[in-house]
Parts: sequence; C-alpha cells; structure tokens
Amino acid sequence: MEPVNPELVPRKGLKKEEMKNLQRNIAEKAVFQDRFKFSAERPEELTVAGVDQAFTDDKSVSAAVVMEDGEVIEEASAAAELDIPYIPGLLAFREGESIVKALGNLDAEPDILFLDGSGRIHFREAGIATHIGVIFDEPSIGIAKNLLCGETSWNGGKLEQGRKIPVTASEKVENTENGEIIGYTFQSKQYTGDRKINPLYVSPGHRISAGSSVKIVEEFCQNYKLPEPTRLADKRVSELKDEYR
Repeated sequence: MEPVNPELVPRKGLKKEEMKNLQRNIAEKAVFQDRFKFSAERPEELTVAGVDQAFTDDKSVSAAVVMEDGEVIEEASAAAELDIPYIPGLLAFREGESIVKALGNLDAEPDILFLDGSGRIHFREAGIATHIGVIFDEPSIGIAKNLLCGETSWNGGKLEQGRKIPVTASEKVENTENGEIIGYTFQSKQYTGDRKINPLYVSPGHRISAGSSVKIVEEFCQNYKLPEPTRLADKRVSELKDEYR
C-alpha cells in the first residue's frame, strides 16, 4: 500500500497545537459516508487489514494482518521511535508512523482497514482510524475499548450481545452538531451469568458511515470480543515486541 496523502503522515517534532491543526485538516478531508467500492451487504467477501500496536521502551511496533475468506493471506510489521507520550486525542502522532510503515510493507490491497482506536469519535473528528484512512484514502473503521468523547446512553450495566447504542456528538466534538451520531457502543461478545464484558466503541474512519461501520465490524466478531483481523494483529504484535527491542 502507498500513501495517497503523504504530507499527512505524522511527523516528529510538532507542537501540540500544530498536531491539532493537522487533525482539523484531516477532518476536512475525511468522508463519513459510504464511499466504498465493495458491498456492505456481503462483508464476508471483504479483504480486511486489522492493525494493532505494542510498545517497547523506545519504540512503537505495529502489525497488519490481512484476511480474506476467513484466512490470513498476508502479514506485515514495522517499528518507529517513540517521540511523545500518550496524550488523549493525539494517538496518531505516537503510533501513526509505525502503522504507515507496516501498511506500506503490504503487497495486498485491502478493501477496508480496522484500526485499534477511534475514528470520528474524537475531539476534532480525526482519530487514528480517520488519520490513517485519509493518508491512504481507503475505507477505515476505528474500534476502541474506551470512549474518548461523545455521549452514549450505556450506563455501565450488562448489555446483551449484539446490542448497538448510538454515540452522539457533544460540545467537546468540534464542528459537529450536538446529537449527531458519530459512532456506536457495540456489545460484540457477552458472558452468560453475572460476569460481563464491556462493549467496544466503533466509529467511521474514512469513506464509510457509522451504521455501515458497526455492521461490518459485527460480521467479524464471531468468536471473540475483538473482530478477528484486529485480534490476530494484537496477537502478532505481542509476539513481535521482543524482536524490535
């Protein structure tokens, strides 16, 4: 894969306000509507790249796992020097360089990217899934374990498997009307009995709508909380950490 907008690749040395302004530029380029070439009615036919990150003391390590017809067809990885600590809302500037490198090492051309993090559910509507999606101008979805911003009616109780609750924009989300749906709280897997699994937060990254995002992610969450391409990327990057130390 080759970046279509290489000027948007996260670079080192930016000040915080410069990072935020770059995100605003990305949000202007992002499309949160269905602008893809595949059929959302047949997600099982998609070629999906799941991307996840891990860290050594001084490096971000990323792995991309590409799946097609339920099988892994390619894997790629890369590492980059860490430049900044974790700052909520600026994740792409910590992890983005290694992600871009890993995706650049792929020969496959996925239909869609699954990113570990937010897309439109972001203060400037430019989470890591949006950032990476716009760089490559490819459909992308953000799959986060925690809610960065926005509002949801989920109160922390146990949700039934398959339940989808809209996440709506709040005053913390720039340039978006309060109440607009920017993603979903999605219960991908649930225990029986008293134990509970917390939901995921699914949001469009680029060239896809919130509704299509959660529908496609659900198709890939058959046996685990995480969709299979993301789960395998998480497993792979954990194995790679020692190699990149």
